[in-house]
Amino acid sequence: MSILDSLKVAGAMARVSVPIIGNALRGSLVREDVDAKARWFAKQVIELLEVDLHVTGAERVPPGRAYVYTSNHQSHLDIPMLYASLPSPTLRMLAKKELFEIPVWGRALRAAEFVEVDRKNHVRAVQSIARAADLIRDGVSVWLAAEGTRSFDGKIGPLKKGGFHLATATQTPIVPVAIRGTIGILPRGTKAMQKGKRVDVTIGSPIPVEGRSLDDLAAEVRSFLIENVER
Repeated sequence: MSILDSLKVAGAMARVSVPIIGNALRGSLVREDVDAKARWFAKQVIELLEVDLHVTGAERVPPGRAYVYTSNHQSHLDIPMLYASLPSPTLRMLAKKELFEIPVWGRALRAAEFVEVDRKNHVRAVQSIARAADLIRDGVSVWLAAEGTRSFDGKIGPLKKGGFHLATATQTPIVPVAIRGTIGILPRGTKAMQKGKRVDVTIGSPIPVEGRSLDDLAAEVRSFLIENVER
């Protein structure tokens, strides 16, 4: 366990954040640049922490359109693992407002079109879903955590309905994604990161939403997550 490793990751965050903010201030920030920087950051995290990343199922997701990706949530490290794994070239994420309060990093997230979610304020949460819907209509895939918060023990908790509302409102297929192992790198409530852990990311086939109820969609996604995380 090493605080130094956490500081190295923080350094990589700064190397991504500062150029994004600078380009945004100059009016020259483009999505492709954000995409490249996000994937560079993901690669740096994997190398710094010596993550043994195994990805399966990316070939199940046809290119050429936006998707709503929804996964379980084990750790803050889920985000770089997903940027290293998901096949969509342009991807933005819904993240809790606390991440946007981190100096420099939070400002970069906003500039990069990440969507801030205040889970304690229903009106603002609805507004966040509306902003995410605008991104999808503009061809941007969106990820959000199905459980809404990080797991304490790695098991799948109850699923929130926000992602399913987003998918049905925009008639966008849902891609379920199971993450297993990031909790061993950075468990909830800790700051020191552990090196050399295995992480498995399993990507499911897109789920059409036409004619499906929210409960039906949630049940299918939950079944996929349990099968691939708790096995």
